[in-house]
Amino acid sequence: MSYRFMEPFTFKNGVTLKNRMVMAPTTTMSSFYDGQVTNDEIAFYGARAGGVGMIVGEVANVIASGKGFEGELSIASDDDIAGLSRLASAMKANGTKAVLQIFHAGRKSNDRILRGQQPVSASAVKAVFPEDSQEPRALTAAEIDEIITAFGDATRRAIAAGFDGVELHGANTYLLQQFFSPNSNRRTDKWGGDRDARMGFAKAVIASTQAAIDQFADRPFLLGYRLSPEEIETPGIRLDDSLAFVDMLGESPVDYLHVSMGSAHRTSLNDKSDHTPILTQIKDRLAGRKPLIGVGSVETPQDAEDVLALGTDLVAMGREMIREPQWVEKVLDHDEASLRYQLSPSEMDELRIPRAMQAYLKGAFYSVMHFTTDPNTAADYQNAAAPMEGFEKKM
Repeated sequence: MSYRFMEPFTFKNGVTLKNRMVMAPTTTMSSFYDGQVTNDEIAFYGARAGGVGMIVGEVANVIASGKGFEGELSIASDDDIAGLSRLASAMKANGTKAVLQIFHAGRKSNDRILRGQQPVSASAVKAVFPEDSQEPRALTAAEIDEIITAFGDATRRAIAAGFDGVELHGANTYLLQQFFSPNSNRRTDKWGGDRDARMGFAKAVIASTQAAIDQFADRPFLLGYRLSPEEIETPGIRLDDSLAFVDMLGESPVDYLHVSMGSAHRTSLNDKSDHTPILTQIKDRLAGRKPLIGVGSVETPQDAEDVLALGTDLVAMGREMIREPQWVEKVLDHDEASLRYQLSPSEMDELRIPRAMQAYLKGAFYSVMHFTTDPNTAADYQNAAAPMEGFEKKM
């Protein structure tokens, strides 16, 4: 059978993907204490490269205050480049393009992770979820400028390390989203105010990263942006707000938009009378100005085709790429009957899943990973799990 997702795709800047399948950012929590790359991470991505057209690597912090969880990658120092180069090389095996997601966690951190430092955010407003969130310190204007510069510096390092692009993580309630949200941004200076004003930080970060690309890239280099379309807090981001943000991205230098959702067919969480899939609404608002990556509960080839049918240009898989590293290769070989849709804990070492990641999967993500057997110690893992992004929870 011929699938549309197996067709190549070329971005406007000339970067060509051999197919339209993308591995979604999938956090392994396996970096060294200082954010340096480990062999476990290299093995994990190396086992999944070669089939998909593009891998979006797990999130890396651009500055020390931006660390969100233990085992997180760092791209905050030139000392990180050597290890990141090895990671990029592993991801790019057999023609897969490698993009690194970069971010600042903002208030989605704590003083333990930050080694005694108070987390920071747009304003000194404690997150509603989780309940044990700590109140952050409002960033000063000078600190905001420093973070914006840090995104540009991180992009320079990603270029030097050999990646094919960076993706700005503006989803999952991290700092870029915190500045846009009326829940977390109560500022009265130029970085706060009405909806358009709250876009200012994201615009400045995009400009900083694009300036680094213009100055340092010696090859076509992608700039992506990932967003979460809604918040459930009040006040919070609503779909109309995100569609306005999409309008801004449509006119910005970014090369693609990546939407973070648990189901690619999800409708509004806040307006139950709105039955149009969010991806369809975002596609309509983009109006062809930027390529769109759809994600969320994509497992089978038909799932991938259905996401493209919603009007997206590319399809991302998260959980399924953990279970089945050879997904694309098996589809190409007409061997769909052997695709793995369940995961046994005994297979994790074989699949090069790092031990820290195994603990998290057996705990907080047990309900969405389709395990074939219950781990005897699942309850122990629940309490040990750290904050993690990159797995699209079912909503």
